[in-house]
Amino acid sequence: MSESVSVRCPVCRCEHLYAAPSYPCECGAPVHPPLDRGGTPTAVAHQVWDEAWVTVACAVCGRRAQWPQPELGCACGTVLRIPLTDGTAPDPAAEPAASAAAPPRRAFQPITIRTARDAVTVAALYLRWLGYQDIRRADQRPPSGIGLAARGLLAQVDPTVRPASPRDVECLWLTAMTESAHCVYFSLAGYTSEARTRADSLGVPLFVLDLTGTPQPVNGLADDLGG
Repeated sequence: MSESVSVRCPVCRCEHLYAAPSYPCECGAPVHPPLDRGGTPTAVAHQVWDEAWVTVACAVCGRRAQWPQPELGCACGTVLRIPLTDGTAPDPAAEPAASAAAPPRRAFQPITIRTARDAVTVAALYLRWLGYQDIRRADQRPPSGIGLAARGLLAQVDPTVRPASPRDVECLWLTAMTESAHCVYFSLAGYTSEARTRADSLGVPLFVLDLTGTPQPVNGLADDLGG
């Protein structure tokens, strides 16, 4: 369990008790961002993608991965960024040697979706679970939602309440074509029937993000990708 720390809002001086969420490492162990108990939280004026993710080492296997930067919403409307310690990773020389055969992939660990940022986080974690590393903000901003990119892949995450349209799917596909990359679409509100048909004809995997935080495949292409 992650320890709780006392956090004081620098704007309204209100006190909060905060515990960082845990995330599943590839080895199966829970990873907790190391909170700095003596640090001072900062107010977030503008969300910047590179600042919204931090590198944390798994305390069990030492694997380093990027996870969402701990943040807390104060009742006064201020978003507080919680300070972290440097964190420590086990000595690589002390890590067990990798086995010759790759272990079976563990089940995806969902994260409850409450905000648009949660939807983007779930999509990024799912892509990492599929094997894509170095997930980052896409260079080109899509017409709607948030664009994510990895080597050879472009993904669009639409956290709005409007079902994705054929044009949304086509724009993603065209952008991916210009970058010689595959593409995948995540939508919180689903897709119109025309969008599903268009995605099948273009070869675009479609996922729906349910509120439990588990991406659900919508077409056969998504089934094949997540299988």
